[in-house]
Amino acid sequence: MLVHIPNVLTPEEVSYCRATLEKSEWVDGKVTAGDQSAKAKFNLQIPQDSAEGRELGEIILRALGRNPTFNSAALPLRVFPPLFNRYDEGMRFHAHVDNAIRPVPGTGFRMRTDLSSTLFLSEMEEYDGGELMIQDTFGVQSVRFPAGDMVLYPSSSLHSVSPVTRGSRWASFFWSQSMVPDDTQRTLLYQFDLAIIETRKLLPDDSPAVLGLTSTYHNLLRQWAQL
Repeated sequence: MLVHIPNVLTPEEVSYCRATLEKSEWVDGKVTAGDQSAKAKFNLQIPQDSAEGRELGEIILRALGRNPTFNSAALPLRVFPPLFNRYDEGMRFHAHVDNAIRPVPGTGFRMRTDLSSTLFLSEMEEYDGGELMIQDTFGVQSVRFPAGDMVLYPSSSLHSVSPVTRGSRWASFFWSQSMVPDDTQRTLLYQFDLAIIETRKLLPDDSPAVLGLTSTYHNLLRQWAQL
């Protein structure tokens, strides 16, 4: 399931993130890549333990907490602290799959990467190329969204970033461990939740139809969730 989530960050939050990143140190993006990915990765990143990265990561985590689409689609149990990258002209990331398990910095814990997210921080007119190319059952999906928008997709997907041919593409990226690991079950629950939302627009919350749908949703979640 690939989900476009618009306006995760407000324009003011995007502007603040950009201004902070412009004053930050950038390093080779291979520092957070696995063995296979390091051979395919050509970009820059903010150091994972930098004060700027931690501050901006908290802004994004708060934005995710208030976003109903993210919480419905991801059913997050854990979210990896957001990281930040940039692709200048000529930079790219060849096809790869994200690491299945990642240590969470500063915690001693590890998390499973069920879902990958890219949150765009550059406006589309600022660069050419740099599309996120995601392979799914319907073929290759080309993703390029306005600043503040985010794409959520299974971390098991083969994906790449096409070469930037003009300008610079800035983004935040991170992973989520879902309460429902199975992508098919998680997709069904998301579609079920959307159907409940639409039904509530037509019927009162205490109607038998709304109550029945809501109870079935939560009973399925109860059955499939792993905490």
